[in-house]
Amino acid sequence: MNTTYISIGSNIGNKLLNCQNGITALTKSDKSVLKGQSRFYKTEPVDYTDQDWFINAVVKIGTALDPFELFTELKSIERDAGRTDTVRFGPRILDLDIILYNDAVISLPELTIPHPRMHKRRFVLKPLCDIDTTIVHPVLKKNMQYLLNNLDDDEQRIFHLD
Repeated sequence: MNTTYISIGSNIGNKLLNCQNGITALTKSDKSVLKGQSRFYKTEPVDYTDQDWFINAVVKIGTALDPFELFTELKSIERDAGRTDTVRFGPRILDLDIILYNDAVISLPELTIPHPRMHKRRFVLKPLCDIDTTIVHPVLKKNMQYLLNNLDDDEQRIFHLD
């Protein structure tokens, strides 16, 4: 089994339910199993800010899928949830991103692992730290707690859901 971390987000409709349904869809096959989950957070949009706030979380899964098969499965789950192409970084009913896959470093037009902006995103780092602060970024060689503590942008507001 491969260890991977998936970021989950939604800012359309019932955001929390969209995220929960995404997790359920991801782990309903016999190819992936849930190994850990962060809390859910309400997070301020980044880059394209003229939109509703998001609900975000991170899950740790064990998967028999290779990174490309997993990426294809994530896109299929998003489509099944009703996601359509919109403005880059714009509103979405469900967003599933591979953050880390084992210690893999992949840089292709269709897939980049680790996620290229993860180390700049509080809405990724904070939930990742809920699961494990000691995970080391395979390119930057820093652990997640260090990356979270040293974010340049303190403007990314994030609140855990009660």
